[in-house]
Amino acid sequence: MSDPFGRAIRDFHRDEQDEPLRQIDGEEVLEHPIERFYFDDRDPEDERTRWLESRLSGPLLDLGAGAGRDVLYFQERFETVGLEVSEHLVETMRERGVERAVRGDMFDLPATFDRDRFASVLAHGTQLGLARPDHRLREFLADLAFVTTDDATAVLDNYNPDAETAQNLLGFREDPEPGMGYRVMHFEYEGDRGETLLFRPFTPGVLRDACVGTGWDLAEVEFSNEHHYHAVLEKR
Repeated sequence: MSDPFGRAIRDFHRDEQDEPLRQIDGEEVLEHPIERFYFDDRDPEDERTRWLESRLSGPLLDLGAGAGRDVLYFQERFETVGLEVSEHLVETMRERGVERAVRGDMFDLPATFDRDRFASVLAHGTQLGLARPDHRLREFLADLAFVTTDDATAVLDNYNPDAETAQNLLGFREDPEPGMGYRVMHFEYEGDRGETLLFRPFTPGVLRDACVGTGWDLAEVEFSNEHHYHAVLEKR
């Protein structure tokens, strides 16, 4: 399967990237900021880093770990596993010193991990929006409950489609369903076009409703700007 996204990030790490990684929706094109998004090390004195540390513990599972930025930070504190569907990104994590880099699908966690394997989970990068339709979000949360302990926490992020600034996101589409939106785009690198990605931005309220019957409660919501938020889930 074509993977321009993972290949471009791997090439950047190896200093072999000669062309930009582009995000595209029709005629709208943006250059994806690889260095800022994936290679900007976490600062232990940063307020948001301290906020994350206070809510995560080991063993930690980092979903959609990218180039391993967060795994590298947290593995110095407790056992941390980085999960990626891209073989290129798994290679990149290992080359960068990630001790536990695993290839797998975040939407099929029981196929990769045993029950009660992790005490906390982090998913930063709005990959949660790829859980669609609505029942798949519930299935994901149920799978997340399966691979975590009874007192686990999960920190997940997404975009709030009701925020006015969400309209500025590349590929954003409105949805008549309350609390929901769409975001459609694909990546291109060196003439290689990736699959079209359909994200579902949703409000914290939609996530709260999806938690019902999955073993999770929405305990806290923290906004980093008007439209981007982190949600903290706790086991009931």
